[in-house]
Amino acid sequence: MFHKEGGRIILVSMALCLAVVILADKFLDNYWIVKGIQVFALIFLVLVLQFFRNPKRAVQVSDHYVIAPVDGKVVVIEEVYEPEYFKEKRLQVSIFMSPINVHVTRYAASGLIKFSKYHPGKYLVAWHPKASEENERTTIVIETKLFGEILYRQIAGALARRIVNYAKEGMQVVQGTDAGFIKFGSRVDIFLPLGTEINVKLNDKAIGGKTIIATKA
Repeated sequence: MFHKEGGRIILVSMALCLAVVILADKFLDNYWIVKGIQVFALIFLVLVLQFFRNPKRAVQVSDHYVIAPVDGKVVVIEEVYEPEYFKEKRLQVSIFMSPINVHVTRYAASGLIKFSKYHPGKYLVAWHPKASEENERTTIVIETKLFGEILYRQIAGALARRIVNYAKEGMQVVQGTDAGFIKFGSRVDIFLPLGTEINVKLNDKAIGGKTIIATKA
């Protein structure tokens, strides 16, 4: 299953791949060159298809935990000052996505969307310290029953050139459902109340919709 945001790119990639395979066979005489070009075209198509994959995942919805919104590696767990919305210290958990990860963004918790804003910006590498302040990004705040307001931020990376965000202020959202997409490399930051019990460690592999990031009794 593929994400709807990849529909056009997948169709164009398939057409290009088919054209390259046919033209190489028609106009080139060297067998190994022809096969090399055709194999390269097929590998490119496979990479595009795997990037836009959207695996179905059964999510056990609960107000008692915050789940990973994306697949990737946990690269930050620390107290930081959040300057855009809370304007106070929060507990930040960041997940870095490589180009081979699933790039679907899922809602980390159920609740009411209180804030949703898009920021154009630079395309620093996603792990750069200033990426969360200077890169293209979106900021979304969900008001939850047990955790209060939590914030997540989609951040474009050096390869990413488009962030898709479905969250709109006033929406009621359900944990684990589709919240958007980040194309070609990125990071997601989650900002939780101080004192929140964190269930992951640095360098842990997170699975969107499955891994429990934080819990509250």
